[in-house]
Amino acid sequence: MVADSVFNQLKHPNPQMRQRAMTEIVENRDEQTIPTLMAALGEEDVVYRRACVKTLGAVGMDSVPAVVEQMLNSDNDTVRASCTKAMAQIAVYHPDEPFPAEGLEGLRKAMEDPYPVVQIAAVMSMGEIGVPAVETLLETLKTTDNVAIALTITNTLGSIGDPRAIEVLKGLIKDESVDSYVRETAESALPRLEQIMTQRDAKGSTRNS
Repeated sequence: MVADSVFNQLKHPNPQMRQRAMTEIVENRDEQTIPTLMAALGEEDVVYRRACVKTLGAVGMDSVPAVVEQMLNSDNDTVRASCTKAMAQIAVYHPDEPFPAEGLEGLRKAMEDPYPVVQIAAVMSMGEIGVPAVETLLETLKTTDNVAIALTITNTLGSIGDPRAIEVLKGLIKDESVDSYVRETAESALPRLEQIMTQRDAKGSTRNS
């Protein structure tokens, strides 16, 4: 069992102390660990809140059900935003594990949240998840009338390196009915996407030679 004093160390101003506490919590976690971290996601103490978000990420896929539930159902904007950011941290800490469908569906719904911070954080979390999230991002890009969401998705697609996004970005650039900011973002995202894919292909050919 993790002592309360260890959780309190997540508030420490020294990042090394916070990191040490995070490691101890993850290594010794029990059935109370995730609920204790979740309960802190509405805290006004930004350092503590962010440390709890990171710790949920380090805990990994077991955090997803609790995070999704609060991300979609909490009345607190800060809690929902923190949950969305926790999803990104889960993807960052566990890049080689398949991201649960429940998590992807939760983020898709979070992109429609009334609070803009949650919307944008949901898209950015999808970007951290990467290729498994591309289909959802492309679908949302086709249907959304929210320019901020469209901008963020377009920019995010440039960083994932999935070939499905190439024609979509080219289409946005050519379509004069599309918001000018979205078109400009697509113009900058497309070469980034192509560069990532070229680098990936080069690595693959080097590995196979």
